[in-house]
Amino acid sequence: MEKIQHSEVEVKGLRLHVAEIGTGSKAVVFLHGFPEIWYTWRHQMIAVANAGYRGVAFDFRGYGLSEQPVEPERETMFDLVHEIVGLLDALNIAKAFLVGKDFGAIPGYLTTAVHPERVAGIITLGIPFMLPGPSAVQSHLLLPKGFYITRWREPGRAEADFGRFPVKSVIRNIYTLFSRSEVPIAAEDQEIMDLFNPSTPLPPWFSEEDLATYASLYEKSGFRYALQVPYRSIDVDAGLSDVKVTIPSLLIVGEKDYVLKFPGMEDYIRSGAVKNFVPDLEIVYIPEGSHFVPEQIPEKVNQLIIEFLDKQSI
Repeated sequence: MEKIQHSEVEVKGLRLHVAEIGTGSKAVVFLHGFPEIWYTWRHQMIAVANAGYRGVAFDFRGYGLSEQPVEPERETMFDLVHEIVGLLDALNIAKAFLVGKDFGAIPGYLTTAVHPERVAGIITLGIPFMLPGPSAVQSHLLLPKGFYITRWREPGRAEADFGRFPVKSVIRNIYTLFSRSEVPIAAEDQEIMDLFNPSTPLPPWFSEEDLATYASLYEKSGFRYALQVPYRSIDVDAGLSDVKVTIPSLLIVGEKDYVLKFPGMEDYIRSGAVKNFVPDLEIVYIPEGSHFVPEQIPEKVNQLIIEFLDKQSI
């Protein structure tokens, strides 16, 4: 960890916090989800550097140590696409491998669709190819109204829910709740944070030190941007049609990831329907894998990532 270098890089008028390790000519850029941050990728960054690659992880705009845009409520996933390409430019990376987890998979795939010349291959964890737009939230209507994304899309609701607790408790609650295989759904008289049982310990792979690191980063940024991107902008239409991602792709699925229980999600992946959009896709299942599989089972995830990277040319 002490070999990871930290810097500020200006991209699209905002200073981004960037972490890097390794000096290889081939770059691997990691894209975090929520409530994650650059630190989510600590195990993978070190592994790819040891395998001869340049590992880059950064805090998306509005997250962690990166600057907030002036009007977060106007932002969408497309701002992150411009940011990814702008970061590649700023770091003099002509073409990179992208690795996205949770919502980070979506701007990763959008970047690949819109700027295929900049991406050598893409790996996503937990989330298959999907475009933002009205259809992205259509399946949510099949779930109870207490579904966490439905709740967090409601202006002010998550702010009030999270605001009852210190930031560290919010991160603890989400990491603990979302590492289970059940979809987080609150009852009518509950908020999402009320689902957490205070007697539940942290997952064994997530230490108090890890929690403190996450808390310190989210104490800096708060949750304002995170609630906008992805949750409150996921239904903004991508404006793309007949999208096909033809570059080599890998999807790593934890079979105990609650996302598999989203309506239609497991069938979309297991039936191979996702390959209509991503024909050169390899899918690997990790039986014990949860939503946080890169941190939960890093050795297996590192092995899969490096095997995929080593097969590609750039």
